[in-house]
Amino acid sequence: VQLQASGGGLVQTGGSLILSCAASRLYFRSPIMSWFRQAPGKERVFVASITWIGGRTYYADSGKDRFTISRDNAKNTIYLQMNSLKPEDTAVYYCALDRTDGIVTTNPSTYDYWGRGTQVTVSS
Repeated sequence: VQLQASGGGLVQTGGSLILSCAASRLYFRSPIMSWFRQAPGKERVFVASITWIGGRTYYADSGKDRFTISRDNAKNTIYLQMNSLKPEDTAVYYCALDRTDGIVTTNPSTYDYWGRGTQVTVSS
């Protein structure tokens, strides 16, 4: 499985971006797809998850009410709509896939596949 993330860029404070992550194939029964981010010198942290079956969503406190994760089953793609961006949102954003059946985890070590990452920079 290959994950291809795109959509990052430079945006001003208060602006919006949409990230996309396309999976080459999804042959697992009930995978979880998530977004993580990693700022310079910091650990990779959970941003949001969506279950492929049922579309249940989960968010880190940092993105609640500002970020929306969604999926397009036909395209094997997830999205992260980010609004009201802040300088502290600046990071490399990674999409990840956990093939475990329907169990959402925020621990990056449990994820089986990762995309290369896309840079998001929010200027003040």
